[in-house]
Amino acid sequence: MGVSLSGRGDGRLDWHGHCDRGLAVANAISALVAGAECVHGCAIGIGERVGNTQMDLMLVNLKLMGVEPWASQDLTALKTYCEAVARATEMPIPHNYPVVGRDAFRTATGVHASAVVKAWRKQDAELMNAVYSGVPAHCFGLEQIIDVGPMSGRSNVIYWLERRGIAADDDLVEAILSKAKNSQRCLSESEILETIEGRRQRRAA
Repeated sequence: MGVSLSGRGDGRLDWHGHCDRGLAVANAISALVAGAECVHGCAIGIGERVGNTQMDLMLVNLKLMGVEPWASQDLTALKTYCEAVARATEMPIPHNYPVVGRDAFRTATGVHASAVVKAWRKQDAELMNAVYSGVPAHCFGLEQIIDVGPMSGRSNVIYWLERRGIAADDDLVEAILSKAKNSQRCLSESEILETIEGRRQRRAA
């Protein structure tokens, strides 16, 4: 599939690239700047060797660069599309894949979470999605995800609880944070809920 900007004359200048050196998207953008009228790509970079130009990331960059007609296109279903392709081709999307990967907008670091939460409390979605990310998540139908782990602070826990409608009293926040600090990874949702339930049972006893 190709991303075409215009057509002129009786022919069309296309550019077709692969990601052998990790520069497929950069090269595709350079090709457009140099005069190519269409650049080729595949969803999530599927293709021989290390894959073709990642079409989804081309669309993201063209939108954020303000290149029409892509700048005004609705790309909020981009992740759903990429996930459908991944299922159909049995090519899982890496967790750290830009924009549509599971961890693209996920953080567990305390200082990051603190800044995101401050923007969230101001109900400023643009600031919340830009303060620690080069991609505004809301432009693609996504949002920031804050986990709780050993590098987290109180803001992580408070945000996690409040987003789920759970009162974030000091004792509960400290109990969850203590568990996270003694872990070597981010806590799962079930682990946090177990901590909440355990505290409730102790208080009821």
